[in-house]
Amino acid sequence: MEILDLPPSEATRLIPLLQELHALHVEHQPARYPAAPSDAALGQWLQDWLQAEDITALIAESPQGALLGYVLFGIEHRPPLPIRLEETRVMVHHITTAKAFRRMGVGQALLTAVKQRAKALAIDSIATTYAPFNSASAGLFESQGLQPVLTMAEWRA
Repeated sequence: MEILDLPPSEATRLIPLLQELHALHVEHQPARYPAAPSDAALGQWLQDWLQAEDITALIAESPQGALLGYVLFGIEHRPPLPIRLEETRVMVHHITTAKAFRRMGVGQALLTAVKQRAKALAIDSIATTYAPFNSASAGLFESQGLQPVLTMAEWRA
């Protein structure tokens, strides 16, 4: 397995795994997520997002070129507030592994690469959010030393 940067021009490679990840969220929280976004809309959105200066996509690729998983993350600069210290952090937005390759270390390899990027930039904080139904994500993040520090709640009419 090799961890590679994914250029914005190849964003459409992520669509099958993103559709699968999105479907999980729709299943558990249908009032929050639109069902079945089109591949074209996802492709354009991903390409636009990946062109942003502070957004990076890393992929895990097999020796045969198969996409095993991906992680999308950004660098966030948070100014100081009277109630919060200034910080620059890495924010993991998405991480997913193809079903056939789960529990084989793909997610761990991707997060290890994110940590290496953070350290190279002298960033000592990585953050993420994940849904309460996604115990796989929770376990992966915990195994990499990310611990919950906040709980977000919503009400929807």
